Amino acid sequence: MKLSRLVALFLLASLTAMPTLEAVEKQSTAEYRARRVALSAALHEGVAVLFAGEEPVLDFMAYRQDADFYYLTGWNEPGAALLVVGPITEKGREAPYREILFLPTRDLRTEKYTGAKLDALSPGVARSTGVDEVQDMTTFPVVLNKLIASNRRIARSLWTQPGVKQAEALVGFTAATLGVDAPLTRDVTTLTMPLREVKDAGEVELLKKASAASIAAQRVMMQSIKPGITERVIAGKMTESWYEQGCERPSYAPIVGSGVNATTLHYSDNARTMEEGDIVVVDAACEYSMYASDITRTVPVNGHFSARQREIYDIVLGAQKAAFDSFVAGKSKINDVYRKDSDSLDNAAYNYINTHGKNLHGEALGKYWLHGLGHMVGIDVHDPAEYPALLKPGMVFTIEPGVYIPEEKIGVRIECVFLVGADGKLIDLTAALPHTADEVEAAMHAK
Repeated sequence: MKLSRLVALFLLASLTAMPTLEAVEKQSTAEYRARRVALSAALHEGVAVLFAGEEPVLDFMAYRQDADFYYLTGWNEPGAALLVVGPITEKGREAPYREILFLPTRDLRTEKYTGAKLDALSPGVARSTGVDEVQDMTTFPVVLNKLIASNRRIARSLWTQPGVKQAEALVGFTAATLGVDAPLTRDVTTLTMPLREVKDAGEVELLKKASAASIAAQRVMMQSIKPGITERVIAGKMTESWYEQGCERPSYAPIVGSGVNATTLHYSDNARTMEEGDIVVVDAACEYSMYASDITRTVPVNGHFSARQREIYDIVLGAQKAAFDSFVAGKSKINDVYRKDSDSLDNAAYNYINTHGKNLHGEALGKYWLHGLGHMVGIDVHDPAEYPALLKPGMVFTIEPGVYIPEEKIGVRIECVFLVGADGKLIDLTAALPHTADEVEAAMHAK
């Protein structure tokens, strides 16, 4: 046998004998454990049960972990489950905090195609996962049965993900083993949501990297748009840029809407050929190591805004600045869709739009803004929050006013991602990207 073939076989054997290395940049295992401990404090002598995300049905879709599961574990493989047990009083004594990661039984044949996986028997698995205990998935029903049998109050405080079939099956099977009705389950996402709202330093760094990669792709877009190019070509060029920046995927389906498509908020067909005189809304960003960005810029296809396009653009930009200028940490709110709160940034932006500029019939432009001003950003591009959300240090959110006038084929949205700093001041994570109409035009003509 030739030496080259021996080397190739050795490399293949090595790759299949060890867990695959992940490109995802993770935080320390101590950070994830601290989040699990914080969750346990909210369980009120209960237990939390979470399952990893399922593998996608279509082969071309990459696996993405359930956001809450990833937030609590940093584990990025399917088939796992997490049990968190808060301090519980049992028969007059307090049972300590406990956490267990359950891993599925390995399928060695499948791993020849997918790469090696860890299981509960893998050497150093507890150190690798950072979870105190790692057990085989087959023990999960037994562990939960014993917990509830030792303290029946747990059956009234079992927190899990709503609508997840594995959780429903586990709860049903546990009820059968105990000979009782199904335990009352509570929505664990109501406990993880407030934890995820405020980002720690490591999360902020990942969000900054997601924004930097998204900015790079937006610059590629500005250099590439011209008459005769299809919207999908631009989406493709941006996707290529994200991958070049080390990102896993888009944060959402890219929106490249030209002409009248610019007035459709979530247009994603991207099939039209751009024409001279069009304006284009490009709402497209990426994920870096599971953390998202969300950026929109509006550009003229020929590189020059018409007088009317520039007028609307400047009004939208003015609305964003009005929201920015009115911000007060601990007082301002975001995504007050019906503008019922006088302290909401939505109010500040809407009032600016509605008092600047007119439509072709001399009417105010307020009715052409059709959505909330922004949303939280994190592991999910629309991170969970109870809206209108009160904005505090450590929160990351978008400010994205827009005006959409179908009869003029003009749609303008400008979206930036902001961090509330420790001092209560806003930090624009998209500051390096052109904001004004002049800056956009200059970027489109830059060599």
